[in-house]
Amino acid sequence: MTGDAPRPVWPAPVRNYSSWYQWMSRLATTAHEDPLPETDLASLPGWRERRRARLIELLGRMPDPVPLNTETLESVPCDGYRRDKIVFDTEGTMSVPAYLLVPDGRVSEGAAVLACHGHGPGKSQAVGLEHTNAPNSDYALQLVRQGYVVLAPDLRCFGERLDWNPEDHYACDTNLVHAVMAGWNPLAQNIWDLSCSLDVLAEHPLVDPSRIGMVGLSYGGTVTLFTAAYDRRVAAAVVSGYFSSWAESHKMPWNMCGSQVVYGMLGRLEHEDLGALISPRPLLIETGTEDPLFPLAAATESVRRTGLVYAHDGAADHLGHDIFDGDHQWHGVAAIPFLNRWLSHSPPA
Repeated sequence: MTGDAPRPVWPAPVRNYSSWYQWMSRLATTAHEDPLPETDLASLPGWRERRRARLIELLGRMPDPVPLNTETLESVPCDGYRRDKIVFDTEGTMSVPAYLLVPDGRVSEGAAVLACHGHGPGKSQAVGLEHTNAPNSDYALQLVRQGYVVLAPDLRCFGERLDWNPEDHYACDTNLVHAVMAGWNPLAQNIWDLSCSLDVLAEHPLVDPSRIGMVGLSYGGTVTLFTAAYDRRVAAAVVSGYFSSWAESHKMPWNMCGSQVVYGMLGRLEHEDLGALISPRPLLIETGTEDPLFPLAAATESVRRTGLVYAHDGAADHLGHDIFDGDHQWHGVAAIPFLNRWLSHSPPA
């Protein structure tokens, strides 16, 4: 500067010490890289191909297939069904314990459901052997009483697959640290295990492979949405207490865990993108009006936009949204008739 020209006054720098504030600031400027073409539905085929490619890219590498070597460890007669404790292999260094529920009187091929638990004790809660303060979480038990063969596996870091952790460590997040160092996505590993679970059901002599549904609450909803988008053998899906928007759920502290995220997903893949990859296969979303983790407004908008894809595919009635008075829980009121409707015959491919 020369002469007596006034010196410019710069605004005082904004100093921030909070990582959370930085994440929220960056989220506010994050836009979807390739949003659903709401005003140009004719371009949906190409858009959907790009979304599937992005899903595969973000999940990263998958394990190499191995023989399932399915083994029954015990069989327990129950009221109206048999509960088998089984185990099967998904990797050379990983096995999956699960409960297989078979209704009494089933003598021929029929429909089956893969039931995925949420956060909590694991498969034992889904089949009604353990209870928490989460209401109505024994949906695997509810489904076998409807006549379905039901497979309820433990997801990684839950149930019998939970390693010892110090009280101040959360297993999903600790596992994510190890996975990142080794170049894996825990969510992709769970999807792999669940695809192998579909193999177990498809090989069962009392299961029609074209009539396998999938359900899950919360974390179970996460893996149900991803697996149904990834593996087209899921003939009908019920996603409870999850489907909304990562951009919105990211705003809630302590909402997500290390088993539900993949690197760089914000702005690159959204719930409605995965819903579009499921279409035209039947999909039901359950949303509680008071769910603080996956808010109703975000869920309603994402379902609306997903509905544009279903309508374009000629399958508007294959998508449902069960909005109920309640919070973060399995509802099941619409889910049972929904599954009964779509798994009573071979649903759309």
